[in-house]
Amino acid sequence: MNWITAAGDGVVITVRVSPRASKNQLAGIMGDAVKLRVCAPPVDGKANEAVVEFLAELLDVPRSLISIRTGAAGRRKHVQVDGMTIETARKRLAAG
Repeated sequence: MNWITAAGDGVVITVRVSPRASKNQLAGIMGDAVKLRVCAPPVDGKANEAVVEFLAELLDVPRSLISIRTGAAGRRKHVQVDGMTIETARKRLAAG
């Protein structure tokens, strides 16, 4: 399955989030999603903020270019990253 698609001038990445992890980390591809572990708890949007911040760091883009399109209240999310190609996103996530 495909975990990344082109959307407008950027990409949409499907992520599966595990909150309350011991450290923020990219845990690989799980089916059709990128698995992320974040330290933040899933309350008051803290895990979503951690996902945006961690992806910004991994992809080397400003946080302002990243937004959660769908799934803000669940573990499975579609995250929009503006100004990025599929190839660049794949390379940066593979290096992360």
